[in-house]
Amino acid sequence: MSNIIHAKTPLTDDTIAHLRIGNRVLITGIIYTARDAAHKRLVELADQGKELPFDVQNQIIYYVGPSPARPGRPIGSCGPTTSYRMDVYTPTLLAMGLKATIGKGNRSERVIEAMKRYKAVYFVATGGAAALLAKRVKKAEVIAYHDLGAEAIMRLEVEDFPVVVANDIYGNDLYSEGMAKYQNG
Repeated sequence: MSNIIHAKTPLTDDTIAHLRIGNRVLITGIIYTARDAAHKRLVELADQGKELPFDVQNQIIYYVGPSPARPGRPIGSCGPTTSYRMDVYTPTLLAMGLKATIGKGNRSERVIEAMKRYKAVYFVATGGAAALLAKRVKKAEVIAYHDLGAEAIMRLEVEDFPVVVANDIYGNDLYSEGMAKYQNG
């Protein structure tokens, strides 16, 4: 299928510049997981000028708290969580070089402006497809904050992880444009 974009991590500025809202993307490489509590800790470290548990430069953070892995599998079901809960923390991480986030739902205007400024994108993964998304994870390991359980930061190796571009570096927003299209149609 020629309308699917294949992207490898770490992401490059060139890759990001070619992405537009609505693009279907298959990600291969390393992505990191983090949710609310982990984001709070990351931003506290950044505010203190301390090193983060992983270098966010050109990386992707997936907003997920996976279920325990079944025997023989690297991870359990791993569907996206609602992104707006991370909006208070996201601009700080984008300023540090984070290139993309993955979640579900729309983002705040503050995050959209930060994505334009720091040249980053927001991908959405399909909610309700957690078991199918887990099949795209080839390896998973906790790298920080073990005490957070399912919300610990994990390093995932993924192959053809399916997402859609919801916000691009040009300020376009799939959610608002999609709603406008159907309200005016």
